Amino acid sequence: MSTPRQWYVVNVADAPTVRHSIAGTLTRFESPEDPFQEVGVNLRVLEPGQPSTIFHAENSEEHFLVLSGRCMAIIGSVERELGAWDFLHVPAGVPHTFVGAGEGPCAILMIGARHADMRSFYPVSDLAAAHGASSTEPTESTQTAYAGWSEGTLEPTQLDWPPRA
Repeated sequence: MSTPRQWYVVNVADAPTVRHSIAGTLTRFESPEDPFQEVGVNLRVLEPGQPSTIFHAENSEEHFLVLSGRCMAIIGSVERELGAWDFLHVPAGVPHTFVGAGEGPCAILMIGARHADMRSFYPVSDLAAAHGASSTEPTESTQTAYAGWSEGTLEPTQLDWPPRA
């Protein structure tokens, strides 16, 4: 049996954050060396036109809460604009991604289950491809799905949103 994790508090401004030139800014509330075992939680900030991920489905449900700004959710074959305080539940097996929309950044709180047999599937989607967010072939391989994003740059950063009280 593993040692129980200790509780902690981290401010968004102090959490590990990286900026990807294609996929926006990602803040993780866990350590890469000691990831959460049951639930993944992160914050994604997208500029207009930036996709959050390659269009994908997971074998677990996921939940998303738009905290600020606007984005386009692509869910299956549907595009749905979301704004601040819109909540999206995505059942297991439903492909999805987000694209920043509006006139400024969009912040999305993303929460998903984790389990030993986690899998993702990356279907081809013309709708997602129009935003640079589709795999070129159906695959379960993350490397294959994200091959087109390999030219993107990744750099550590600090999120300047929200301002501290």
